[in-house]
Formats: sequence, structure tokens, C-alpha cells
Amino acid sequence: MQELMSRMRAAMEKYDMVSPGDKIAVGVSGGKDSLALLFALNEIRRFYPVPYDVIAISVDPCFFGRETDYGAIEKLCEEKNIPYYIKRTQLFHIIFETRKEKNPCSLCARMRRGMLHDMCLEHGSRKLALGHHMDDAAETFMMNLLSGGDIGSFRPVTYLSRKDIYMIRPMIFASEKEVIRAANRTSLPVIKSPCPMDGESERENVKQLLGELGKKYPSLNEKITGAMQKNGISGW
Repeated sequence: MQELMSRMRAAMEKYDMVSPGDKIAVGVSGGKDSLALLFALNEIRRFYPVPYDVIAISVDPCFFGRETDYGAIEKLCEEKNIPYYIKRTQLFHIIFETRKEKNPCSLCARMRRGMLHDMCLEHGSRKLALGHHMDDAAETFMMNLLSGGDIGSFRPVTYLSRKDIYMIRPMIFASEKEVIRAANRTSLPVIKSPCPMDGESERENVKQLLGELGKKYPSLNEKITGAMQKNGISGW
């Protein structure tokens, strides 16, 4: 966890992600990335030079009409004195049953993000922390290039003027392997996603492509994100 926290602090400082008195809402899906972010961001508070608070928020898509059991995460938040708020939704019903989307991931992500923004405002936060890491950034870069013919990825810090909210991504300097190590060593209560598209998305295809290319070109994801930094692409 110390390795992950070190990389997060570097990103937080480089991109001025935190201001004094911020209440940072961590979007918690239940996966390893969001839980590692929540745990580490809360721990960093103890020694970070800028004071801030942390809350956790979850949007439950209610896959197959069933509420997700966040009990273990609620227990973790209680132990760490982190306020935790859950919003139950009809996302699964709308996207998979009513609209029957052939490519549901993009729409689902946008709708969940919008609900997280609303939850931030509801609970007095104007900073939303998301659990994207370096590998996610490289995958997004390749997806934009291969599917849209565009050069870019998500930004380390994004300002949403319509709702006056900032989205921050403190784990962008950490690799997925580092996040997995941190989650395992801390025994975080990871929830297996019941999403029917889990492991079947276009992102998963690009992830596998980068994995194959990485066998011939070592540290490929680091090179992609490094190139974005050198050239100031997408605010990097």
C-alpha cells in the first residue's frame, strides 16, 4: 500500500488535485481499483500537508433486479470512520431490458457518472475521485485512436462547469499490478461484478491487445502515458 500511496501523492501534488478543506467523494463500484483508491486516499490524509475529508459513494445498477450487497464495504467504512452513501437505481433495467443496448458500456458509464455527480452535490462535495490507473489511461488512449481516430485520453483533473464539480484521478501514476498488490495485501473486500458485460467489453479487447504488444515492447503502457506527459496531451 505504501508504494501506491507514494504514486498517488505524486499525482495529487503534480496536478493540484486537492485544496484545503475539500470533501472528496470517492466513487466506489466495489472493484479493486475503487476500494484501493478509497483506502489509500483516506490513509494519505494523516500526513498530507493539505487537510481534506473523504466520503464514499456508490451507484448500484441493481443487476438482474437485485440489490448489490455492499455490507463488507459498509463495515470497512465504519471501521475507518468514512461516511458511506449508496444510491439504488434501475440502470440495469433501463439499459439491458428496456433499451436492449447492443453496446451498453458507454451509456452505462455516462449514466452512472451523472448519478455520482448528483450524489456529490447532494452530500456537499465538489470533488469526485475515480479509480482509474495508468493502464486505464493507456487503454483509453488506444481505444480513442483505434475506434475514433483521435489522440487523447481522460484528464488527470476535469472540471465540469455545468455542475461546478471537479473529477480527479489520483492513481494515474500507478500500474494495475501495483493496485492489485495493494488491494490484496490490505485484504480489501472486493465485490465480483455481476455485470453481464464484465470481461466482454471493447476495453477488455484493447487491454488484451496492449498485453500482447507489451511482450515485444516492454513497459508499453508507461511509454504511452509518458508520451502524453511529454506532449501535454489531455492535460497530462
